Amino acid sequence: MRYLIRWHFSLTKFFWLMSSPIAPLPPCLCLAGPTAAGKTAAALAIAEALSTQGVEIISVDSALIYRGMDIGTAKPSLAEQAQVRHHLIDILDPTQSYSAASFANDARRLMTEITARGHLPLLVGGTMLYFKALFEGLDNMPAACPTVRAELSRQVQQEGVESLYRELIVIDPVTAQRLPATDAQRIQRALEVYRVSGRALSSFHTERKPGPAPPMLSLEPLERAWLHQRIARRLREMMAQGFILEVHALMRRGDLSADLPSMRCVGYRQIWESLESNSITQSVTSARALDEVSQRCIAATRQLAKRQLTWLRQRPERHIVACDGHQARAQVVAWAAQQATKLGSVMAS
Repeated sequence: MRYLIRWHFSLTKFFWLMSSPIAPLPPCLCLAGPTAAGKTAAALAIAEALSTQGVEIISVDSALIYRGMDIGTAKPSLAEQAQVRHHLIDILDPTQSYSAASFANDARRLMTEITARGHLPLLVGGTMLYFKALFEGLDNMPAACPTVRAELSRQVQQEGVESLYRELIVIDPVTAQRLPATDAQRIQRALEVYRVSGRALSSFHTERKPGPAPPMLSLEPLERAWLHQRIARRLREMMAQGFILEVHALMRRGDLSADLPSMRCVGYRQIWESLESNSITQSVTSARALDEVSQRCIAATRQLAKRQLTWLRQRPERHIVACDGHQARAQVVAWAAQQATKLGSVMAS
């Protein structure tokens, strides 16, 4: 009987842990949106408008964490970072990995420190998995395995992502159903989890009760063509600033590879592959080759923006500002001021 009682207690504790609410976050504001939507400018406008209260920005971006990756990540300039204190930028070398769970832990710690200083944390970015990890928590899945990841990358190169997707359908149809058949990165991660643990990725997912969502403003275009034009224009500016030279310098280090998370960032991956295949060179003598790699970067960035917008639309509580509207800046500032007033009242009480 005592074993039955012990088993029942353990099972009850397990389900309580799985359904227990996520610990509430310190007071904060969140600014999200697809790539090239103007998040950096909007964040600086908020910080300026709330300067009397004091705002510190926490970057929610899986690319800005890396040192030496400045042009292709559209990293805020040193002048922009000097205007307001930024966190989680340039914290890792490109050889290192950083998980969504690490972000959630770091962000919570920083939010607590910022509010202790009497300032307001402003979380800004487009890495939606980071937001999800912070708001809802993450399941305890196996860590990345470089050997398995390299094997899967070779399989993609040799057989195409379609082959991996067919394999995923067999071993984990639940995950396969929710992933686009062309999403190579997440398909590889799902297969990696299975090969490392022998369990489907979907089997790690548990139901949790997220706490109250913090105020989130989402910059979203009314016209998709506007965002596409912004993406193309920004890529041209990156190329003019020396994006290819930046990737070439990273290759010359000798300690980086295309399989690393840093080099899988949008733009870096496409340029790395073109440099590796010698379709472009450091000096880029062929205008046609330059155009081809630029179009690949633009296409990958558009796909990223589409995924980001899809995630945002699943959060009905978000406040939307049309980033292509004439009053976008004023609307952003007005929303931030209103929310900051509400948070101040709550904290005072």
